[in-house]
Amino acid sequence: MNKKIEKIFVLVIDFITINLTWVLYYFIRVQSGLFEIFSHPDFLISAIVIYFYWLIIFTFVGMYRTWFARSRFDELTSLFKASFVGIFILFFLIFYDDMVKGETATTGRYLIFIYWGLFLAIVGAGRLFVRSFQRRLLIKGIGRKNALIVGYNPKAQNIHQTINKARGLGIDVVAYVAVDKENTGKNFEGIQVVDTVENIRDVIKKFDVSEIIIALEKNEDDIVMDVLSKCEGEEVSIKIVPDLYEIISGQARTNQIYGFPLIDIMPQLMPEWEKKIKRLMDIVISFLILTLTFPVTLLVAIAIKIDSKGPVFFLQERMGLNGKIFKVIKFRSMIDNAEAYSGPVWSTKDDPRITRVGKFIRRTRIDEIPQMINVLKGEMSLVGPRPERPFFVEKLAKEIPLYKRRLKVRPGVTGWAQVKHKYDETIDDVKTKLRYDLFYIENMSLRMDLKILFRTIFVVITGRGHFE
Repeated sequence: MNKKIEKIFVLVIDFITINLTWVLYYFIRVQSGLFEIFSHPDFLISAIVIYFYWLIIFTFVGMYRTWFARSRFDELTSLFKASFVGIFILFFLIFYDDMVKGETATTGRYLIFIYWGLFLAIVGAGRLFVRSFQRRLLIKGIGRKNALIVGYNPKAQNIHQTINKARGLGIDVVAYVAVDKENTGKNFEGIQVVDTVENIRDVIKKFDVSEIIIALEKNEDDIVMDVLSKCEGEEVSIKIVPDLYEIISGQARTNQIYGFPLIDIMPQLMPEWEKKIKRLMDIVISFLILTLTFPVTLLVAIAIKIDSKGPVFFLQERMGLNGKIFKVIKFRSMIDNAEAYSGPVWSTKDDPRITRVGKFIRRTRIDEIPQMINVLKGEMSLVGPRPERPFFVEKLAKEIPLYKRRLKVRPGVTGWAQVKHKYDETIDDVKTKLRYDLFYIENMSLRMDLKILFRTIFVVITGRGHFE
C-alpha cells in the first residue's frame, strides 16, 4: 500500500472509531440516565475536542508511522501505551478540576475508565481491521518488498526459509550475495547467489532491493563494515542476524519478527513524540534567541561594516538532511571572498583571513546567532552534527566509511562533537568528530539534546570547542 494512502486510510478509520467511542460513551454517561448529571456538555463541540486530543496524542507517540511487517499484537500494544498516556492526562485534569471545586470525588473521575475500555475495544478493532487488510494485500502480492541476503551459509538459508513461510511479512528474497566468489552461481530454494559483496550496489539497483539482511558467520564480522560502507546512500533498510552469544548475553538489541531475531542496523532510535518535541524546542528557542539578541545583531552588523568591506552576513552552501543543499547564515567573520584564491579549505584557529571583529564574534560564538534562521526554517536543528560543505562531504565520504551517515539527521548549530573535540585541523580530527557524531545519532534523545545544550553554554563561557 502506498505510504500516503496508508496514512489517509488509518486517519479515516481512527476518525470513525474515536468518534464512535465518544457517541457510545456520551449515551452511557449523559443520555442513559444511569448517572447523575450536573451539566449537559455540548455533544458536537466535545466530540471535536476529543478527536483532536487523540489525534495529537497518536501523532506524538508515533501511531501514524508507516506500518510494515509489524504484528497486529505490536499494533495493539502501541495503542494501549498511547491510550494509557491519554487517559492518565484526562484523569489528572478531572482530578485537578475536583480539587479546584473542593469536591472529594466525582463520578466522572471513575467513568473515565469505562471510556478507556470502550476506546481500546473500538479503536483497537479499527486498527486490527486496517492491519489485517494490509496483511491480506501483502499476502496477495501487493506492496511487497524485495530483499537481498548477504552471506551464503546455514544461517542465511534458515532466515530465507523463515521469510518464505511468513508471507505476511511482505518480503520476497530475490538474490544472495556471497563473501566468497566460489559460491557465486549456487542457489537455494530457487534463489541464486548472483554476485559477491564487492558489487552489492549493482545488485541493489538491478533487483530493486529495499531490504538487506546480513547473515554472516562469526569469522566474517569484518565484512559487515564493508557492506555498510558500500550501502551508504542507498534507500535500503539493513538488518543483521545476531550471533546466539550476542542475544543471550544481552549485547544485541533485537526485534522479534515472525519468530526470528534481527538487529536494525543504524535505526532511528528517537521516538516520534520526542522528534516532535525536539522540533518544537527548535522553533521556540530559536525564535526567542533571535528576538532577545536583536540589539546585539544590530551592533554586530554595524561593527562588521565599519571593520571591513563586504556583506554583514556570510552565506555558504552546506549539505543537510538526506543530502539536501541549503545555505547556512552566519555573521561574516573573515575578509570578503576569503576562499577566492585558496579554494575550499577548513578554517584554523588562528586563520589570518579572520577580521578583528571576526575574532571577537567567533570567540564569543556571536557569529552563530543568524543560524537560528536556518533552525526556524527547518534546515537545521539546535543539536545535531555540524553541516559540512558538499565539496568536503564527497571528499570525506571517499576516505571515511559511514561519513554520510551524518546526513540521516538534521544538522545542528551545536553537537556532541563540538562540545567534546577541538578544531578540525587534520583528517584525524574529522575522524574523531565522526565517532562523536555517530554516537549522538545512535543515542538521540531529548535528554541528550538538553545535556549538549548545557555543555555548549559551558564551552562558550570557557572558549573551548568549535562550531565552524
